Amino acid sequence: MSVLARSVGNAFRNKVRTGAVVAVLAVAIGLALSMLVANQAVAAKVTELNASVGTVLTVNPAGGQGFEGGGEPLTAEQAATAAAVPNVTGVVGTKALRLRNATEAAAQSAAGTQGAGTQAAGPGGGQGGPGGQTTTTLTTSLTAAVDAGTLGNRNQAGEGTTGSTGTTQPARTMSLPITATGTGAEVDSTGRALEITEGSGLGDYTAESTNALLGTTLAEKNGLKVGSTFTINDQTYTVAGLFDAGTSFGNNALYVTLPSAQTLAELPGELSTMIVTVNSMENVDAAKTALQDALGTGKADVTQGQRNLETAVSSLGSVKNISFIAFVAALGTAGLIILLIMVMLVRERRREIGVLKAIGAPNRTIGLQFVLEALVLVALGSVVGAAVASFASGGIASALISSNSTTAAATTTGRGMPGGAAGFPGGGAGLPSGGPFGGASQLLTTVTASASPGVIAAGIAAVFGVAIIGALVPALLTARIRPIEVLRGE
Repeated sequence: MSVLARSVGNAFRNKVRTGAVVAVLAVAIGLALSMLVANQAVAAKVTELNASVGTVLTVNPAGGQGFEGGGEPLTAEQAATAAAVPNVTGVVGTKALRLRNATEAAAQSAAGTQGAGTQAAGPGGGQGGPGGQTTTTLTTSLTAAVDAGTLGNRNQAGEGTTGSTGTTQPARTMSLPITATGTGAEVDSTGRALEITEGSGLGDYTAESTNALLGTTLAEKNGLKVGSTFTINDQTYTVAGLFDAGTSFGNNALYVTLPSAQTLAELPGELSTMIVTVNSMENVDAAKTALQDALGTGKADVTQGQRNLETAVSSLGSVKNISFIAFVAALGTAGLIILLIMVMLVRERRREIGVLKAIGAPNRTIGLQFVLEALVLVALGSVVGAAVASFASGGIASALISSNSTTAAATTTGRGMPGGAAGFPGGGAGLPSGGPFGGASQLLTTVTASASPGVIAAGIAAVFGVAIIGALVPALLTARIRPIEVLRGE
């Protein structure tokens, strides 16, 4: 009988014990593979963050940060100046709009809460929207997808408007405004590409168009789908596609082309903000300084597009380290299990080993038999463990990221601005997308841990390597067994 056949047969000699060993190995191997998958997924996300958001700078009007900001609006000429700065690879201008439901706006006006000649002002006013964007309030047939709730009503109630009689009256309870952004490219406010889930983009974002992209939450609230129509200031727009920003507030928004937004606001050539992409992270600081000098400190404020990126990457780095340590620990556990099992088998089979050596079997052959038997057990455990990892890796990665994000949030919230402000997608004052991480908080929740064949193969190869090491120790013990001593004891 060949060594391989004898090894396979020995592995199933005691089926109950084999089943128990395979089950324990499957748990250890499954955990190891899950941690390896999570580690690879987090590493890929860190690379994505550094490659995209990490190379983005945001240009706002000077003094335009926060809700009380001022300054002069940005212009197309300034965008051209920014594009000529060394190491800058792209400049995307945006124009921010705030949309109020036309029926509610009319009811509010009729009730006298808005005096003659007074702009409909929601939270944030007409200037100083998210990230310092200059916003213009328009009317729409759409209904906001997010209810005002206690915080929204409280914020709006504190912002009365002056009526025609000169008296100040509290604002009526109404739904939150809808964020509309005119953009010169298919990107969101952090410079990331919009994730279009249905339909298509807007084509040429530098040309005026009557097409729009709607957030999934906003479209669902209004019963709209690709091809449906709605109005902004009596102008009919067609839904070209739906996007998913990752949050309900982020999806209570729509995008149109930059010229369309400028036409709606009746401010041709005016920009609310500019998203500037730098060719590499190493050149970000130099480009930021050069950009500020080119535009002038009194004309524009240049900031890191994702100001809390370092915190977000640090959090992901912690997850990466934890997952790697857990992978090594689980791998070591699998090796220890193999070592103990094989030591036990060597002790049980002393007589068998003695007989084999007595008839001339070399130590190398006997040791190989035990190594192959261990690999058979590991192969069975790896099959089950890979199946476990394919189902568990996503949940484990999410749990690790969630726990670390919560810890980091608790650390940074005290340093940031309070809570979210009504009317902006998850927005806290001065934070592009709210929360302690800003826009990176959405990126943290979009880590996808998929058990790819390459990662699983690498993990199983590591498991087999540890198994061989664990099996070699008892295999070497066979050399110490002397046939004469075993036979004399029989």
